[in-house]
Amino acid sequence: MTSKTVLITGATSGIGAHTARLLLDRGHRVAVTGRNETRLKAFLEEAGHPDRLLGLIADAADWPATRSAVTRTVEHFGALHAAVANAGFVSSDYQRTAGATLSDGDPTLWPPMVLTNVLGPALLAKATLPHLEATGGRLVLIGSVAGLKNSPANLYSATKWAVTGLAENLRMYATTRGIGVTLVNPGMIDTPFWPGDSAPSFAMPPQHVAEAICFALDQPAGVDLNTLTIRPIGQPI
Repeated sequence: MTSKTVLITGATSGIGAHTARLLLDRGHRVAVTGRNETRLKAFLEEAGHPDRLLGLIADAADWPATRSAVTRTVEHFGALHAAVANAGFVSSDYQRTAGATLSDGDPTLWPPMVLTNVLGPALLAKATLPHLEATGGRLVLIGSVAGLKNSPANLYSATKWAVTGLAENLRMYATTRGIGVTLVNPGMIDTPFWPGDSAPSFAMPPQHVAEAICFALDQPAGVDLNTLTIRPIGQPI
């Protein structure tokens, strides 16, 4: 793709960070958000390209912060061609206990996960759609195989099912305005999602998902690539 400006939420580690690096390596301008100032600063120093990389402190589940991040990106780079709703996480009770369910999880830990995973992409869409309409751009939502395959009483899975539904109803709205919408559903990835060394042996590196995101962003004008599901070979679900 020709040089573009891309905003990625939650991009100080994992899929978001690898996507930002890949885009920078290909000559694009990238704005990244993160909630932790120390981690954001470390990423900016490691990634380099200060003339084409903008770091912003923002909570994806906070509307004023999201709106400000989008506004500052457009002011800094002059336009916005794509946005990636990458920010998301699993609450620590689900993360530390394989197979945790609503019955044995800790409800006090759930609100930030639900707000980040479900409200966050909706807020990013609201803030970015006017700018993406002006450039004929694309909105990418990071879902999950967990949003396609249910498991018993799994609230994290439910949040990703919500992203699946949001991607489709956003597509119905945005494409009438010349904006593409892509849902990327990663399978099991070797990232900090897994505590310690518990990632499955077949888990794929996040770079593979970053490549899929860039593939979506590289689609020509007039093409709406709707869903990409990327699993490692060996994943049973």
